[in-house]
Amino acid sequence: MLNRLALAGAVFAAIAALLGPQRASAEGNLVLYCAVQEEWCRNMLAAFERQTGIKVAMSRKSSGEFYAQVQAEASNPSGDIWWGGTRDPHMQAAEEGLTIQYESPNLAKVHDWAKTQWEQSKHRAVGVYAGALGYGYNTELLQKNGAAERKCWVDLTDPRFRDEVQVADPNSSGTAYTLLATVVQLMGEEKGSII
Repeated sequence: MLNRLALAGAVFAAIAALLGPQRASAEGNLVLYCAVQEEWCRNMLAAFERQTGIKVAMSRKSSGEFYAQVQAEASNPSGDIWWGGTRDPHMQAAEEGLTIQYESPNLAKVHDWAKTQWEQSKHRAVGVYAGALGYGYNTELLQKNGAAERKCWVDLTDPRFRDEVQVADPNSSGTAYTLLATVVQLMGEEKGSII
């Protein structure tokens, strides 16, 4: 984890150097939109501030929320760096020209899937981490309802669980959108939309 955070910090520093050199030197700060766990961004920005003396103001939201904000700010951006979050909002922003092209000097160190994202986005987005997508359940509630252990996504479509499966709003949560898109791809639109 430490090596990944160090690489992420180097990427953050390189992006910041590209995106905001005039603004950072003129105003003495950068604005970071953090769409991952807050502690990841806090650690990176602390290291960046120590290394450069440039202050970083950070805002933490879900990917979908930042995508909407970046869209709304298109004619007058408030942020310098949008770091982390799920792939789809970054790809949409890239397609709409809301982000700029950038080639990190660390690009050779990222996984092939991350390079593919960078290429597909016309050099406007690169994957910086991957995570597992799964679900949890209350074993006591299952026993109470006489239900068997859930073992795969299709198990969640059992009519006994209607209105029992909870997911964040896919309009604001990039992870919830990824979940919905994945389930629809696996099961088809009609069955997948039940979840």
